[in-house]
Amino acid sequence: MDIKHRLARLFLPMLSLAVVMPAGAQMDASQRCTVKSGPRTAALVELYSSEGCSSCPPADLRLNALRQEMGAGTDAASLVVPLALHVTYWDQIGWKDPLAQAQFDARQTELLRHQPRHVAYTPQFFVGGTELRGWDTQLPAAIRRINATAAAVNISLSATPGAAGKLLLEAEAAAPDARTGGELYVAISESGIVSKVLRGENRGATLHHDAAVRLWLGPVSLAQGRAQLRREVNLPASWRVEQLHVVAFVQRTGGSAILQAVSTAQCAKGVL
Repeated sequence: MDIKHRLARLFLPMLSLAVVMPAGAQMDASQRCTVKSGPRTAALVELYSSEGCSSCPPADLRLNALRQEMGAGTDAASLVVPLALHVTYWDQIGWKDPLAQAQFDARQTELLRHQPRHVAYTPQFFVGGTELRGWDTQLPAAIRRINATAAAVNISLSATPGAAGKLLLEAEAAAPDARTGGELYVAISESGIVSKVLRGENRGATLHHDAAVRLWLGPVSLAQGRAQLRREVNLPASWRVEQLHVVAFVQRTGGSAILQAVSTAQCAKGVL
């Protein structure tokens, strides 16, 4: 694959990756989705992509099919947590990616500070905070290696729909060892997005995006092994609530390793 290299912009410390476990999904009468992580570490899979990059559509499709590839059922939904973060540094060549955010450029750059190579490009995968260049063949094995490790942090996450397009997000992380250092992040992603590209390298293409990050919250640092994040979000009318998921993860302080992750994909209807 012809990989396009682009240097990212100035970084902004924003980490992600987390863990989750199957049996912990519940929906009550108020449509509140609650999930809890388990003893195994979930693999946070981050794809840095752009609608302006001709090499990205195959990687987008691979991320879209990742849960099916890893196996059906709740267990797969809890042990792999995909996120697509669209960068802005391709926008200058003719097509402005409507999903791109500058903070994702910054996160990509920050993750690369902890890698052997420090080159930002698209499509670029990180699994559990570590760059994976051989994603076309090595993704399943990398995910299973992470799943085989015991989780250092427990995460509980809930999403409660409210009136007037509001969504209440509540996440709590707790480490058995109070000396554990990390940062808690929460993201909202949307799947089933269809985009018709009119200019740039993908001119004329119709692209399909899953797990595209819409909102990024955090970090909240663990204090004595614990952290909480509570936020009421006003959902834009353009976001399709039936396609939204919420993700929470904890990244190790001073590094890129993801200690645990969890997603509302375990709930039958996501956040609704």
